[in-house]
Amino acid sequence: MRETLNALIAEALAVVIADGRLLLAEVPGVSVERPRDPSHGDWATNVALVSAKAAGMAPRAVAEIVAEEIRTRLGDTAEAVEIAGPGFINIRLARGVLAEAVTRVRELSDAFGAGERTGSRVQIEFVSANPVGPMHVGHGRWAALGDSIARILEHAGDDVQREFYINDAGVQMDIFAASVSARYLELCGRDVDFPEDGYRGAYITEIAREIFGEEGTCWLDATPANREAHFKEQAYAAVLAHLKHVLHGMGVDFDVWFSERSLHEADAIEGGIERLAAAGHVYEHEGAVWFRSTDFGDDKDRVLKKADGSYTYFAADVAYHADKYDRGFDLVIDIWGADHHGYVKRMESAVAALGHPGKLEVIIGQLVNLFRNGEVVRMSKRTGEMVTFEDLLEEVGADAARYFFLRRSTDQPLDFDIGLAKQRSSDNPVYYVQYAHARICSILRRASGADTADESVDIAAVAAGIEADTDALALLGAEPGTLSGEAELTLLRKLAEFPEVVALAARQRAPHKLTTYAEDLAAAFHGFYTHCQVVVDDPQLRSARLALADASRIVLARSLGLLGVSAPQRM
Repeated sequence: MRETLNALIAEALAVVIADGRLLLAEVPGVSVERPRDPSHGDWATNVALVSAKAAGMAPRAVAEIVAEEIRTRLGDTAEAVEIAGPGFINIRLARGVLAEAVTRVRELSDAFGAGERTGSRVQIEFVSANPVGPMHVGHGRWAALGDSIARILEHAGDDVQREFYINDAGVQMDIFAASVSARYLELCGRDVDFPEDGYRGAYITEIAREIFGEEGTCWLDATPANREAHFKEQAYAAVLAHLKHVLHGMGVDFDVWFSERSLHEADAIEGGIERLAAAGHVYEHEGAVWFRSTDFGDDKDRVLKKADGSYTYFAADVAYHADKYDRGFDLVIDIWGADHHGYVKRMESAVAALGHPGKLEVIIGQLVNLFRNGEVVRMSKRTGEMVTFEDLLEEVGADAARYFFLRRSTDQPLDFDIGLAKQRSSDNPVYYVQYAHARICSILRRASGADTADESVDIAAVAAGIEADTDALALLGAEPGTLSGEAELTLLRKLAEFPEVVALAARQRAPHKLTTYAEDLAAAFHGFYTHCQVVVDDPQLRSARLALADASRIVLARSLGLLGVSAPQRM
């Protein structure tokens, strides 16, 4: 509808300019927006305000001319075209047009709001935690964010790949191995000096205990180098398997797990430096190899290879991103933690130098603050250590975790109230939305005469038996000024917004737009349910209201699905 109205208003402007009613050299840019106040109509445009100065007329005078032509062109499609304030043109669509949303939703089902296939290949890399221990709660937020953005972009028409970059090379892996080795020796009865910079979490002892249980004391007298090399692989495999298990438990599965080691094994890091050098962006200084990132707007040049011949982490990241584009991605999206904010510009510079300017987006995920009924939570009561992502997932469940992680914009820190996430009340937003879906399923079951206690009832099959022709749907909201009429129209308008919300969430990489929409849609349905009796004697009105309820079910389920949250049929 937005595109239709934009085109129609542009045509109206062209006509009034051509016949001399409006003295403009060219047709100005046109856009329509949803008014914040629904009483102002379904759509509004400020084209008269932006054209007035060039036309040499008062904005309301311009609006009168343009609105008259819009009325003519819309005909029965519009219930009213009105001028408001200094010169806004508000458009109120006819009830029959609004009711068409129900037909479209039910015909398209899960494809409602989907975009045309773009052919664009997008890679999203997210979480990418070091495989040396459990994920913190921030990793959970980034997991939900990355997977939901992927779902939204896929619905919008892109081909998306999810990737986890495993930081399995470097000093932290050696420290990890030494930590496990020290705990293993302790289990064998040896007194050891634990590494000063070692990992001290209880999980290190658990990994060592597993190795001890499987292999006994056979590594007790091995050389430290051999023992740690073996333990590194054992512990690495255990942690990586655990990361995959926890992420899968929240519905996040990756298409690719990319090992940093593979870059070293294939000499890809040196190859990345050579590619930058071939493009003229590398120089040597004091024995080190530098990338001239200041040529691309960075505040200083960056070291790729140190004077001792070792590579920097940045050099590995250059090689990794070169590999991404070699795989044919049109756009790469990285989701990083807040502590990587200062790293963004150098990575953008490197990607531009590799020949892919503007094809990297970096989203910075802000921190998560845990609360329990208003009180700050930092430690697990069970372990006395940091609350991990897994701890949170076990306590509140995958649906609540994902939904709460996604409710705020990524550029804002998130306050996560564990107590609220566990509540089964309308105060809990995810429960509120899911309950609306379950309530609709209950209505459909009762209306169809299905056994409401039968868990095997197929709600889609039940809904398919509900028919509502155009005349029946036009009855929705046909009682101007009554509560039922307003409640129905509010729900119809909200359903019609869904494609725009998906498109906006895709463009802005903003799943929180969908949580807001889902809550608004649930509220609109609850209002409809409160003020409108669905199963009435009038067969046409009954089928129309059931169809409206079914369309609401479909869009609620699709909204939750794009967030990675389930849509239960019973609660």
